[in-house]
Amino acid sequence: MERLKIGVSACFFHPDPGRRAFASKTLHYLEQSVAHWIMAGGAMPVLIPSPTGDTARGDVTLADYAQWLDGVVMHGGADLWPGHYGEQPLRPEWAGDKLRDDYEIALLKAFVAAGKPAFGICRGLQLINVAFGGSLYQDISSQTASTLRHQDMQAYDRLFHGLHIEPQSRLSELLPQPGRVNSVHHQAIKALAQGFVVEARCPEGGIIEAIRHQGCARGGPWVAAVQWHPEFHKPEYGVIDDSALLTDFLSAAARQKT
Repeated sequence: MERLKIGVSACFFHPDPGRRAFASKTLHYLEQSVAHWIMAGGAMPVLIPSPTGDTARGDVTLADYAQWLDGVVMHGGADLWPGHYGEQPLRPEWAGDKLRDDYEIALLKAFVAAGKPAFGICRGLQLINVAFGGSLYQDISSQTASTLRHQDMQAYDRLFHGLHIEPQSRLSELLPQPGRVNSVHHQAIKALAQGFVVEARCPEGGIIEAIRHQGCARGGPWVAAVQWHPEFHKPEYGVIDDSALLTDFLSAAARQKT
């Protein structure tokens, strides 16, 4: 059987005179762990570059990629620009990456229009929520009552917390309970986008940890996302076995392909 081809949205390195290599260039990249996570399911990851920018040429579009590929993963990275949900940055360092946002929102919409499944990881969950009309807390610690740290740049993927999965949700059919997941974010969903349901929360403070579009079970858009990083999963960390997330996503891609 032909392997599934799964697109991965690009992270951006913008021109930076302080960078030793390619200081004047815009770089598109993906994290090795994301590529290997997709490969673990037997699928082929494909980085999708932005077709716009100061070096743009040719007529290839994101819609072309959406037609060619079988699904897309929106993965982690920089904060989102608050202007997308009608706010100003509360601090300069929370201004986000508007150029990447614009590219990823267009990419997500291209795959949804093509009827191909989309899965979001961390920033990807936040991007999906904003693209469908939701909003974000720009900073969990200063804007919510949660006293739990959700980001520690020293511990990074070795910071964990519990996970409460909503009963009767699709996620409750996929993942065991109880469990814990990694946590590498300081922003989170504030207003949930229309058409989505919450599938999991952090027990301490109620921060949303997983969402799914209601169309997944009704023949509509197959769009789901988690706030944690399944690609960082290591059994020795004592975290939940979330391998079913990848299987569920790839199964949706295979169904659409056939």
